[in-house]
Amino acid sequence: MKTANISLSIILPTLNEIENLKTLVPELVSVAQRQNLDDYEIIIVDDNSSDGTENYVRSLQEKDKNIKILVRKEKKSLPMSIYEGILHSTKSYVMWLDADGSMDNLSVEKLIKEQINQPESVIVGSRFVEGGGYKGVEQSGKLGIIQYIIKISNSEDSVLAIYLSKYFNKFISFITDIGVNDITSGFIIGRKEYFIENIFSKAVYGEYFLYLMKSLKKREIKIVEVGYYCKPRKYGVSKTSTNYFVLLKLSLPYIKAAFSRSK
Repeated sequence: MKTANISLSIILPTLNEIENLKTLVPELVSVAQRQNLDDYEIIIVDDNSSDGTENYVRSLQEKDKNIKILVRKEKKSLPMSIYEGILHSTKSYVMWLDADGSMDNLSVEKLIKEQINQPESVIVGSRFVEGGGYKGVEQSGKLGIIQYIIKISNSEDSVLAIYLSKYFNKFISFITDIGVNDITSGFIIGRKEYFIENIFSKAVYGEYFLYLMKSLKKREIKIVEVGYYCKPRKYGVSKTSTNYFVLLKLSLPYIKAAFSRSK
C-alpha cells in the first residue's frame, strides 16, 4: 500500500555553492523517491553565482525535468531568493533549506514526514530542541553552559559560531515570545499559501525568519519544531563569519526584527 505524500517544491537559495550542490541535489532526488513523492520539483534559486552554478544546474535539467533553476540578476539577497523561489513554485507545499549541505538527507526526510503527519502546520528544523544540535554535540538543547562549551570544543564546527548562535537564539526567543527556539533556522516546510505574503523584502539576511514566525503566529498557524543535527560545510566559504565584528553586524537586523510589530 502506498503511503500518503504531498505535492512539494524544494527551494535551494544559492550563491557559489556548486560543489555542495553536486552532492545535495542528488540526495534530494533520492529523498523524493524514498518518500514516494510523485509530484515534486527542486528549484535552485541562483543569486548570479560566479562558479558555474547555472551551467551545472542546466545540465541536470536535461536529465531530470523535476530540477529547475531561477537566476536572479538583482541585488544579491537571501530573503528575496527564497521568496522568488516560492512565487515560482508550482506545488502545494514548499520547503527551503541552505545549499551548503548543513541539512542532511535524513533531516529533510524527517521534516517531510512530520509535514505529512501535520498537514496544516509549518514545520521548522531546529538545532535547539531535543533531537537537534551540531555534529559532535549531542542534545545541545539540554546542556548547561559549561557542558556545552566542553561539547562544542570537540565539534567539527566553530566553537565561537556555535556558542554565539545558541545563546543569541535564547535571547531573541525570550524577547519575542514566538515560541520558537531556533530563530536563525533556514530549514522550513509548509503550505505555499502560508508564505505568499511578502515579509521577505523587510529583511537583510536571515532575520526574515523572525518576521515570518511573527506573521504565522498572528495568523494562528501552528509552528512545530523538529530537531536536526547541523553538519559543517565541506566546500566553499560560509556567508556568515566567525569574526566577532561580522557576527555582531549580522545580529543587528535580528534585534530590529525582534522588536518590530507585526502588521
